[in-house]
Amino acid sequence: MASAKPPGIVSAPRITTLIASLLVSTSSGTNYAFSAWAPQLGSRLRINHTQLNVIGLAGNVGVYSSGPIWGRIVDKRGPRIPLIGAFVLLFLGYSGVKSFFDAGLPGDAQTAGLSTFSFILLVFCNYMTGSGGNGGLTSSVNSTAKTFPDRARATATGFVLGGFGLSAFVFSTLAHVIFAGNTSAFLQILALGTSLPMVIGCFLVRPIPLPLDVSAGPERGIGALPGAVTSTSALIDDDSRGPLLARESDWELNGPEEPSYNHIRALSRSSSDAISADELPNRRSQGRTDDDLPNITGMQLWKSGDFYLLFTILSILAGTGLMYINNVGTMSQTLYAQNNSQYDEVEAGKWQAMQVSVISIMNFSGRILIGIISDAAKNRFKIPRSYCLVLVSIGVFLSQVAAARITMTSDLWLASAMLGISYGAVFSIMPQICIEWFGLQHFSENWGYLSMSPMVAGNLFMLFFGRNLDAHEPRTSLQSPYTARRENLLTPDDIPRCLEGKDCYVAALYLTMFMTFTCILLSVWAGWREHQRSMDLVSTVPGKRSRSRGGASIERR
Repeated sequence: MASAKPPGIVSAPRITTLIASLLVSTSSGTNYAFSAWAPQLGSRLRINHTQLNVIGLAGNVGVYSSGPIWGRIVDKRGPRIPLIGAFVLLFLGYSGVKSFFDAGLPGDAQTAGLSTFSFILLVFCNYMTGSGGNGGLTSSVNSTAKTFPDRARATATGFVLGGFGLSAFVFSTLAHVIFAGNTSAFLQILALGTSLPMVIGCFLVRPIPLPLDVSAGPERGIGALPGAVTSTSALIDDDSRGPLLARESDWELNGPEEPSYNHIRALSRSSSDAISADELPNRRSQGRTDDDLPNITGMQLWKSGDFYLLFTILSILAGTGLMYINNVGTMSQTLYAQNNSQYDEVEAGKWQAMQVSVISIMNFSGRILIGIISDAAKNRFKIPRSYCLVLVSIGVFLSQVAAARITMTSDLWLASAMLGISYGAVFSIMPQICIEWFGLQHFSENWGYLSMSPMVAGNLFMLFFGRNLDAHEPRTSLQSPYTARRENLLTPDDIPRCLEGKDCYVAALYLTMFMTFTCILLSVWAGWREHQRSMDLVSTVPGKRSRSRGGASIERR
C-alpha cells in the first residue's frame, strides 16, 4: 500500500482546518452580545439589574464550568462530540430565551413580575448557550493548536480566538441591518446562526498531524543545529519502518486522527534523549519545542503554584471584562438618559449597539495582535510569552480608569475599545502560556480547569455592579424627572430607572481598578518566574554524560 506523509505546513488540509475553526469560533462567542438584548429582555419581563446580571452570569458559568468536560473529551476523543453537543445546546438555549421574550408577562403577572420557576428556566437557557459556545471554541482551538507548529501556534490560535471575539459584532450587525430594533428576530438569528456552523465543523474541524521535521522542532528539522538528526531515516532503524509506514497509510485512508499525531510526537521524542552540551544555550534561545514541554495534569496541576498564579490573574482580568461587557449596554443607556428630557429609545439603542460592536471588533483585534506580539517576543527577542500578561493587565486597568471618568455616552467607546482589545488579548495569550507551563498533551483539559477562574471574580464583580445600580434607582416613579414622559410611552420601562449617570455604577469600577492594578503586579511576578526557570534550565548541567553521533552529549532528565 502506498504511503502518504502528513501534509506540509502550508497545505489545503491545514488551511481548511484553520478556516473551519474560524467559522466555528465566530459562532461560539455570542455571549459577548448579551448587552445587545439584555436590557430589552429586562424591560419586557420586568427583571431588575441584579437578576439580569444573574442571567448574564449563567452564560459565563456555562462557558467556564463546562471547560474541563469539553477539554477532556476533545483530548481523548477529538472535536466531533463537543461540536455535536454545541449544536444542541446553542439551538435550544437561544430558542428558549426567544420563547420567553416573545411570550412576555401574562396579564396577572404584570405587577408581580416573572415567576421564580420561569426565571430559573431562563437562567438555564442562557447557561446552555454558554456551555455550547465553549464546546465549539474548545474544539476549534484544540484542533488549531495541534495543526500548527510552535513558531506559528500563537498566531494561528490567535486568529481562531479572534473569531470568538468578533462573534458579537457579526451577529449584532447582521440583526441590526436586517431586523433593526427587532429583538425577537435577533434571538432567532442567534439560535440558527450559532448552531448550524457546528454541523459544518463536525466534518471540517480536525487536528492535522505535524510532519516529523517540524514537530521535532528547529533543532531537528528546519534550521537544524550542526550535528543534529534531520531526516526520518536517521530517526528509525529498519525494524521500525513498518509501523511508521502503517501510520502514514492510516493518514491517507482515515485522515488526521489523534493516534497519528501522538505516534509522530512519540517517535521524534524517542530519537532525541541526548542533547549536546554545546546545543543547550541555542535550545533556550530558540525556545522549547513540543517535545521539551512538561506534561502536568490531574492532581499535579492542582498542586502547582504556577496554576494558582495564572488562575488568579485570569480570574481578575476576565472577571473585570465580563462585568463590563455584560453591563455596557446599561451603562450606555444610563449616560444617555442623564439630563436628557427627550429620551429617544431608538437613539439610545444605537449607542448601546455601538458599544457591543466596538468591544467585539477590538476583542477580535486583541486576540490576533497579542498572538503576533507574543510570537515575535519569543522567537525574535527571546522574551517569555508570560511577560505579555503585564501589557494586557495594564490595558484592562486603564480601561476601568477611563470608564470611571467618562460622563458622556458619546465618549464611552474609548473605554469599550480599551477593554475589548485587552480582554481579547488575555484569552489569546493565556492558552499559549498554559501550553508552555503545563504541556500540550493534556492542553484542553488543563485549559478547561484554568478557564473556570473567571467565575470567581466575575460573579463577585457582576453581582456588585447589579446591586450598586439597583441601589441608585428611585424607590418610586414619582422621584423620576421623566414621570410625565413615561406616561406618554407605550413601553414605559424602556427608559433607565437610574438617572444619575456614571454615579449609578462607578463604585463597581473603583473595585475593578484596584483589582486590576493588583493583577499588574502578579503578571510581573509570573514573567519573572518563567524567566528564572529558563535561566535554571541553562545553568543546570547534569553530570551524567553519554556518547552520541554528534560527540559529547548531556542526557535529559
